[in-house]
Amino acid sequence: MEEKFTELANIFGLSGTIKDISVISNGNINTTYDVLMDEDGTERRFVFQKLNIFVFKNPKRIMNNIEQITSHIAAKLEAEGKSRDCVMHFAHTVDGKNYYMEEQGFWRISEYVPNTVTYNACDDLNKLRSAGQAFGNFQTMLSDFDATKLYETIPNFHNTRSRIAVFLRHVNEDPCGRVDEVQEEIAKIKSFKNLAVRLNELIDSQELPLRVTHNDTKINNVLFDKDTGEAKTVIDLDTVMPGLVAHDFGDAIRFAANTAAEDEPDLSKVSLDMNRFRAFAEGFIPEVASALTPIEIKTLALGAFCMTAELAVRFLDDYITGDQYFKTLYRGHNLIRTRCQLKLAEDMYEHLGEMNKIVSEISKVPF
Repeated sequence: MEEKFTELANIFGLSGTIKDISVISNGNINTTYDVLMDEDGTERRFVFQKLNIFVFKNPKRIMNNIEQITSHIAAKLEAEGKSRDCVMHFAHTVDGKNYYMEEQGFWRISEYVPNTVTYNACDDLNKLRSAGQAFGNFQTMLSDFDATKLYETIPNFHNTRSRIAVFLRHVNEDPCGRVDEVQEEIAKIKSFKNLAVRLNELIDSQELPLRVTHNDTKINNVLFDKDTGEAKTVIDLDTVMPGLVAHDFGDAIRFAANTAAEDEPDLSKVSLDMNRFRAFAEGFIPEVASALTPIEIKTLALGAFCMTAELAVRFLDDYITGDQYFKTLYRGHNLIRTRCQLKLAEDMYEHLGEMNKIVSEISKVPF
């Protein structure tokens, strides 16, 4: 591995020798490494990442998306006299590309942001509020960027209606003989279908505008300052593309305000924590509200339900088609994830009125 990474370092114009390599376990899609290098006695750390090209079919376009948005944000920060530290920076090869493609894989390297930490779960309300500010600021910084310039990284990624249609087709096909064991889960998905596709209907009627969105707003995609506990930058930009603000807000709530892990087998531990919901909303909404339309604000809480329902569909679809998309640690892992998301979606449905009240209170938009 050291020989391979030395080759990659040379391709990206990094000088020095590799001292240590460790795997970064966060994330279900790509393979990521923390690489420590020594350059004449000075240590520097980098993140080497191999993209999953089964998931990301056109990685060159992904990196073009990333180049556009990071350059846009960096230019804004410089114009405001602010540090570029709060935007991701990717190394370029000697021929000017921010990636390297070979038969064995598709690679990129980013600088390791020092003195930072990520959280797979967090019940610290101040940190959740700060994460909300980071994601809200990310959207605001890109509110004047033309979303049509971006490649759709994963077509129909947050098209809940399409996700459900594909899922139901796979249920009929039953490619791996697993459908009989998940009849209860299938029935639940069918029962909430009409509400889950509501955002699709508002897109069709052009009541909701497409914006540049992150599309994977889990709290572990925020780097926090180890000393202050404040959010420093948003990471994992592979899915940045046109989308809805409700997608980003909703997916963040789905992840951050769940009282249990995403794959918790004991469903009695799974529920929506309204204090966490409020904390994230208090960070996110003031950062971005001035750039949003009233109906965008009114659909934020609905976005939480829709994103949770959608992920339940995605997990169960992956399970019945042979666990090809998400990394799994054991047989049935995706089924456990499905049940967890379904339980959370049910709790969100029951609290939708309360969530809307909080959003209205913070945004000062009457519902």
